[in-house]
Amino acid sequence: MNKKTITGKVILAGAGPGDPELITMKAARYLREADVILTDRLVSDEILIRHVQPYAKIIYVGKQCGRRLSTSQETINDLLVHYARLGKLVVRLKGGDVSVFANIMDELETLVVNNIPYEIIPGITASSGAAGYAGIPLTARNYATSVRFLTYYKSDIVSDEYWKELARTNDTLVFYMSSETLPKVVAKLTANNIDSMKLLAIVEQATTPFQKVHIINLYEFENKYAGQSFISPSLIIIGKVVALHEKFAWLSNSNSNEYYFKPMTNQVISINETDKLHKHVS
Repeated sequence: MNKKTITGKVILAGAGPGDPELITMKAARYLREADVILTDRLVSDEILIRHVQPYAKIIYVGKQCGRRLSTSQETINDLLVHYARLGKLVVRLKGGDVSVFANIMDELETLVVNNIPYEIIPGITASSGAAGYAGIPLTARNYATSVRFLTYYKSDIVSDEYWKELARTNDTLVFYMSSETLPKVVAKLTANNIDSMKLLAIVEQATTPFQKVHIINLYEFENKYAGQSFISPSLIIIGKVVALHEKFAWLSNSNSNEYYFKPMTNQVISINETDKLHKHVS
């Protein structure tokens, strides 16, 4: 007699940009019901403390640019399949929203190929969180009618023609995961004569107690910020709407240089290693 296959379910959920109160009620409910949580680095520990049951297994599968400790996507995919096939309810918890620069495609394809049921639970993306907590309405009337979500991590992903178009547009530009390449972003836009009325906002650790907002004219960036590093995660907003920060900012800059999301200190290597590496936050 063939054994009946027991299949669990995977919930792909966004945790929001940092503030633990920005998680959705639906994502919080699934966390309370979950047997296993695979969580990114950019998820507040407070979310796990508040919503995860003591019996649940939390596995840290974060990625961090420039650190060898980052968990491979293949390992994450294997873990999703492994625990779902054990009949577990698995929550794959991602910072921000699961559909915006969250590498959801690989995980969805893995679940579909392996016939594993899933749900997608959206979250507040970093651009919405950073803009809201910085008092910058992204599509303020008479300032911008559209917003573009972008990333720039290597020179060949944006053509010269597109840089020209980005410099001309009145759209608000939001760059994810681009703080390290920000000098190149600024250089490309200023070389294409971007309007000096369009300002640059760098929002460090948005929506957290350590949030800092830096506002500057793009043509002054090199003189003021040359060689400066910004704490991850940092979001970049460029456009005329940035000028509204001065009028509508409601949250003061932090004086701290602490990390809200701690740098990674361990790595999930294989499924057999997870019992050694997982822990419950308390």
